Amino acid sequence: MSLAEQWRSGRPKVAGLHLDSAACSRQSLAVIDATAQHARHEAEVGGYVAAEAAAPVLDAGRAAVAALTGLPSDHVVFTTGANHALDLLLSSWPGQRTLACLPGEFGPNLAIMAANGFAVRALPADDAGRLDVDAAARQLAADPPAVVHLTALASHRGLAQPSAALADVCRDLGVALVVDAAQGLGHLDCAVGAAAVYGTSRKWLAGPRGVGALAIHPDLAQRLRPRLPPPEWGVPLTVTQRLEHGETNLAARVGFSLALGEHLAAGPQLVRDRLAQVGRWTREALADVAGWRVVEPLDEPTAITTLAPTDGADPQKVRAWLIAQRGIVTTYADWQRAPFELTTPVLRVSPHVDAALDELAQFAEALAAATAAA
Repeated sequence: MSLAEQWRSGRPKVAGLHLDSAACSRQSLAVIDATAQHARHEAEVGGYVAAEAAAPVLDAGRAAVAALTGLPSDHVVFTTGANHALDLLLSSWPGQRTLACLPGEFGPNLAIMAANGFAVRALPADDAGRLDVDAAARQLAADPPAVVHLTALASHRGLAQPSAALADVCRDLGVALVVDAAQGLGHLDCAVGAAAVYGTSRKWLAGPRGVGALAIHPDLAQRLRPRLPPPEWGVPLTVTQRLEHGETNLAARVGFSLALGEHLAAGPQLVRDRLAQVGRWTREALADVAGWRVVEPLDEPTAITTLAPTDGADPQKVRAWLIAQRGIVTTYADWQRAPFELTTPVLRVSPHVDAALDELAQFAEALAAATAAA
């Protein structure tokens, strides 16, 4: 059975056409059952007894995150999602609070940086929004910030950033690199040698909503100063223990851990190759739809395709028409996703490994109809 067949057969039958994995993928039946089973176990034996029983599953989840990030499993913290992970990290940052990131940085990330008192400067990028590694190396060497933050794959544009090359630059300069892998985990190789990597369950890993992970290099962890409990209390907890919230939806963490295991069992490289193929198919299918321009290069190794309107189409109205009339789910992305780069709203298409050529042709026809009607 092919990867696409395994993926589809292991999930509930989709109601329509799901082209929105960059927002929220479809969970497998096994993940849904594991999540529900833990909730049932809490009702049977009590939440804290059930939590103790789930410890091996959660340890396996941390080990899976470690395998995907190249960071130690005992330095993996479960969070409620990517935004929470970044806030935990930046609120614990020691000393100087200066940060360099791309002009196309995710809007909510910028808000978290500002809320934690970080002065942000822009890294150099080309016209497409991809990091210029050589120019960045010169800039960082001349005036190194406390932290470099790189979103490996953006929310509003399916460009794979050169994370490994930037990690090499930062390592040589002794600057901490933090990688936002919300769209990267389960999609791109995120084991690049960063000081910290964080991400979420619900996107390409196809786990439950409301859970994510933060993986930290031990050298950075030793420097962090979490706010809770107050350091002066002298509570004998490690940094990772202080960062992890005990009062949480543990069932979601159990489901996330299983989803991570499914991803590793499928083969991360096989999944990455398939997603790159699906991305190419999508761009080929949509290249000639009137009123839209495919933003990404044809061979970009991602499954995110961004459609920019060229003749006044309203992406928000088009998305709504596609759902109401055809049961096709996509993403409307407005300027707030990347307030310093995105000038007009776009439509984002993000099928997973189970996408078929006939479905993409079906979407192309529906998009043309939606454009004419909306």
